This record gives sequence, structure tokens and C-alpha cells, in this order.
Amino acid sequence: MFKDLIKDLDDHSIVEPDIFLDVPFVPSDDRVIDTMLQLAQTGRKDVLYDLGCGDGRIVIAAAKKYHCTSIGVELDPLRVADAMEQAGHAGVEYLVDFVEEDLFTADFSQATIVTLYLMDTINAILRPRLLQELRPGARIVSHAFDMGDWEADEILHVGGIKIYKWIVPAQVAGEWEWEGLDGTDYRLQLKQRYQDVSGKIWMNGKPARLTDLYLSGDCLELSAQADESSPVISSHLYFDHQELLSVEEVEAED
Repeated sequence: MFKDLIKDLDDHSIVEPDIFLDVPFVPSDDRVIDTMLQLAQTGRKDVLYDLGCGDGRIVIAAAKKYHCTSIGVELDPLRVADAMEQAGHAGVEYLVDFVEEDLFTADFSQATIVTLYLMDTINAILRPRLLQELRPGARIVSHAFDMGDWEADEILHVGGIKIYKWIVPAQVAGEWEWEGLDGTDYRLQLKQRYQDVSGKIWMNGKPARLTDLYLSGDCLELSAQADESSPVISSHLYFDHQELLSVEEVEAED
């Protein structure tokens, strides 16, 4: 199998001498594709980008099953031509596009879902761009390969193969201030490493107890109380582009 792959790559390099493929094309199994799309919680309103899309099977499957806009990025023009032909056969050509471009330079900033079947070293190179350029809440799903020290939010197993999912976290590190529903002034200091956050909180200028802190996508959930005898206040803080957009506050149930 791999001898055939190497031979294919050699043949392509003769036809297109300027092409260098970072990852050899190995197609994903249909069960794996279905699991990836389900894990990504794919829906009609999503925009899916498959980086290193090969023959386009993930792109086509997403468009066919979930009717979402799907874009494949692939450096090999022969694969791109094959993918376009397969999309036509599947009747989804109006929902898909295939871009002949290096995945390291392609613009995928509009994606709500990014799918990957690359290599761990390639994922590690892409990781900073994925974190910086995707909107908070975007989902990244990888077949078989992880993201190094960025731990996955969820992992599924399909026939011994790991499928990883990450939710792009908002950038929340720093100091934030807002006024609560009852007029309480809040000040929150946060440290962040990927989706893991820690911090301190003050209420009306006095140190308070931060009892819970959880970041998922653009939403930071926190619970705090002025002291042990005070009610716990639960708040949802929504962020985008390192800006606090809004705060929703409710009194925690007993």
C-alpha cells in the first residue's frame, strides 16, 4: 500500500515538479468520517474546511448528509480534479468548493468546523493559526493525530482509531470589570493555557471566593460569592477578539 503511495507521489512529481506534499494521501474510512462529522456536531449552518482534503470525501459527505457549505484545501491538482468530479456525481457541487493551495497558507478563518487527517507534526505547526484565526467556539476534529500539549475536549474511538475534538477557546487572559445586576462591581483577573483558566475575583473592591471557573468556546462560566454566608452568583461571560461582549448573571440554585 505505502509502496503504491510513494509511487503515486513520484509519478505526480514528474507531472508537477513544483508540488511538495506534506502528507501522503490516505483516505478515511466511511465510519471514521461519520464519527468525525457527528463529533463536530455538524449542522446546516456550519462552514466546514477539510485541510488536506485528498479526494474530497469528507467535504462531500458533510455537504450530502448535513447540507452545509464545505471547502476542501488540497495542494495536489490531480486530487482536486478528482474531488470536483466526485462532488458532481454526488450532486453537491453547489455546496462545495475545492481550493488548490498549500494548507499552511490557505485562509480558513471563516470555518466553524475544521477537519484534519494529517500528522501530529503538521497539526502542531497549524495549531497557532487555528487558535488565532478561528472564531471562539469553532470545532476542530482530527483523525488519529493529536495537537501536542493542547489537550482534546473529547476523544472517541472507532475500531481502535482515536478521533479528537477541540473547541477553540476565546482569549480571556487579563483583567475584566463589569457591574452586576444588583450594582455590585466585579473585577476578575485570569490566566489561561488553551481552554484551562484560573484566576481571582473581587466584589466591590474586596477579595471574593471564586468557586467555579470553566471556559468553552466564547463562554466563560464562573461562580463567585462575597463570603461564605453570601449567595453564590453564577455568571456567563461572552468574549470575542479579546473583548468582553456581555455578561449574563443568575443566582445559583441551592
